[in-house]
Amino acid sequence: MAATLHLGSATISWLNGGDFELDGGTMFGPVPRILWKRCFPPDEENFIRLPNSPLLIRTPEANVLVDTGLGDKLTEKQKSIYRVVREWSLVEDLAGCGLSREDIDLVILTHGDFDHAGGIVMRTGEERAELTFPRARHIIQRREWEDITRPNIRSAHAYWPENFAGLEQSGRLELVDGDCEVSPGIRVELTGGHTRGHQLVLVTGSRGRVAHLGDLFPTHCHANPLWVMAYDNFPLEVIERKNTLLPAFCRQGYRFTFYHDPHMQACTLDDRGTPVAVRISATT
Repeated sequence: MAATLHLGSATISWLNGGDFELDGGTMFGPVPRILWKRCFPPDEENFIRLPNSPLLIRTPEANVLVDTGLGDKLTEKQKSIYRVVREWSLVEDLAGCGLSREDIDLVILTHGDFDHAGGIVMRTGEERAELTFPRARHIIQRREWEDITRPNIRSAHAYWPENFAGLEQSGRLELVDGDCEVSPGIRVELTGGHTRGHQLVLVTGSRGRVAHLGDLFPTHCHANPLWVMAYDNFPLEVIERKNTLLPAFCRQGYRFTFYHDPHMQACTLDDRGTPVAVRISATT
């Protein structure tokens, strides 16, 4: 059963997009190890284990996925490089929630990095690649898609063409420019920062609201606006966005959800900006 946050008319469930291990220093960039290891203890090699947790949002109008995990196309060499310790099981997890691949209406990509976009395309039993969610509209910021299709020297290592094969030709790609509502109660907003076209997702239910900031706020340890990742393409933008967005969302009563956090799936922030864990149900 998937861990689930209930918002009245909407629910949010965390699914398994695969776990991997990264050098802790890359996730905390300029933050000294003596500080970040207190909230995120590394192993003896300085690696930390991170989940990639697509969010399943269910509303009366739509079944929505936010990001898609590592996917099932990694080679053995890639699995070794990225130290994959749990395989992607997104389709199986959906089945456990009573949903098939064809039941997904929207896929929202916060951005195009392989750990978020790897599950857009999957292998079939015949080893052919096809869209994992063939009926879904795939929502991506236009400037992110421009960088996915024409990556620069820094982003080319993270935007893998095989993760987007056939998407544009399928007619299921929907590019958006800036902020918009993509389904009743679900809104995307362009943030930039981590990548040029990174976007956040806002969910409004009858009994609560959630802000999912993607890789602007990847774990609860990144609540401090100055704590950024080495992976951030525009770290000063990340700092500026968090410094503005986190207090604003707190004033509006939003809770925050995480994609990469093994210790906390959702939180609020207290008056000092300290994360306070939100209680999550163990049932769907």
